[in-house]
Amino acid sequence: MIPVLLPVLVAVPLLGAALLVLPLARPAARTLFLGTSAFALAAGVALLWCTRAGQVHAHQVGLWPAGVAIPLAADTFSALMITTTALLVLVCSAFAVATGEADRRFFPSLVLVLSAGVYGALLTGDLFNLFVFVEVMLLPSYGLMAIAGTLRGLRGGRTYVAVNLLTSTVFLAGVALVYGAAGTVQLGELAGAAQESPVVAVAMGVVLLAMSVKAAVVPVHGWLARTYTAPSPAVTALFSGLHTKVAIYAIYRLYAVVFGGESSLLWVGLVLFGATMLIGVLGAVGEDTTRSVLVFHMVSQIGYILLGVALFTELGLMAGIFYLVHHMVVKASLFLSTGAIEHVHGTGRLDRLGGLARREPLLALAFLGAALSLAGLPPFSGFVAKLTLVAAAFDDGQWVVAAIAVTVSLITLMSMLKIWGSVFWSPEPGSGSEPEVGRPTGGGVTATAAPATTRIRAGLVLPAVALTGVTLCVGLGAQVLLDLSAQAAAHLLDTSTYVEAVTNR
Repeated sequence: MIPVLLPVLVAVPLLGAALLVLPLARPAARTLFLGTSAFALAAGVALLWCTRAGQVHAHQVGLWPAGVAIPLAADTFSALMITTTALLVLVCSAFAVATGEADRRFFPSLVLVLSAGVYGALLTGDLFNLFVFVEVMLLPSYGLMAIAGTLRGLRGGRTYVAVNLLTSTVFLAGVALVYGAAGTVQLGELAGAAQESPVVAVAMGVVLLAMSVKAAVVPVHGWLARTYTAPSPAVTALFSGLHTKVAIYAIYRLYAVVFGGESSLLWVGLVLFGATMLIGVLGAVGEDTTRSVLVFHMVSQIGYILLGVALFTELGLMAGIFYLVHHMVVKASLFLSTGAIEHVHGTGRLDRLGGLARREPLLALAFLGAALSLAGLPPFSGFVAKLTLVAAAFDDGQWVVAAIAVTVSLITLMSMLKIWGSVFWSPEPGSGSEPEVGRPTGGGVTATAAPATTRIRAGLVLPAVALTGVTLCVGLGAQVLLDLSAQAAAHLLDTSTYVEAVTNR
């Protein structure tokens, strides 16, 4: 039963997207939109339950023999990613319903097609089909970038399309090189191939380069700040939890399976990912809008996540996977918190906001909890994630990287407190601080000149509260996610079970 669930996870969102193109009544469309997302979450939880003890479930699409069919495989790592992804899609969809954005003609269909691409990328055991599913994920993203309808959104979308088209070309070229060198693109057949053949290693290096650009690793990170500040808040929150994380997942999976965790190359990752942590957080210090600060922190946190694969120890991989799940939830919560403010007040500029802690205490608590989690303070999930990651670096003798991680955490806390002080704790701005009517104020949001005393509706606040609640629960009951992350790390250290499932041997 579980193997059949794998193609269903991809097919159901596509079917929902097709139905939502029809001219349905608004209540029916919203129900179908949220119901499809909820189904994916339930399927992800079922998949996670069935892989928690180390099982790997595989399905050859169309029941064709291995080597001909598209192989889909789920282990603890992919099931954990699918569950977290489905949660974010559901919560961000609920936020889009609250803002009214979900009522736009093709918005729900684009979101569901995007989610289908993500699920496929997380499940596929084939390098070419990884490329295909990444493109399925990206194509609706172009529409979601432009759907805000602002000049800033269109400019950001243009940059986003250009970068991803170039990167996808490099990705496809890498896949072709791998096929030319190894005669196959199935991950099971490629297991350990980079250790045996320098040509395969170079070809896979091209694929990993493309994934590094999509993950926004320094020095190829500049596109992220130019594009993620452009779309609507709901779309930014969705992108923050999905796009770069699929690339990170691919880096973990491909390096473990094809390179076999080759230790002689890991120093490159330590240098790049340490620089990513530091440069990202320093970029955030000089920004003056909530969203641009959070986007640069995304770059910084990507360095933390990829540090796990650079260490490639049991503790390091476990910490990296734990951090990946934590970051997906926390970053989406922060974008939804600031997105609710942007939607009502028409701006995310720090000098135009203030006094929200007194008027919006629930939203203030949601933001504060997520911000403290991002900085790595207890009792939130970020504390466990950073503590485990720093411990893994110390355990591997990487003292410099561990020191960078601690230093970056302190700077992260300072910049999060900067947002808190400006937006929530400072006095309310005077009448002269109101944005101009109809003027785009950043992030694809058009100012509505809402009075400073305007309250934010509960429907806009609850999605962020829910995700902050998740990070608090994960922090208090961290052992559950630690155990799942440890099991996922075990599959990366010993890929034999995964390889057997994919090759159907």
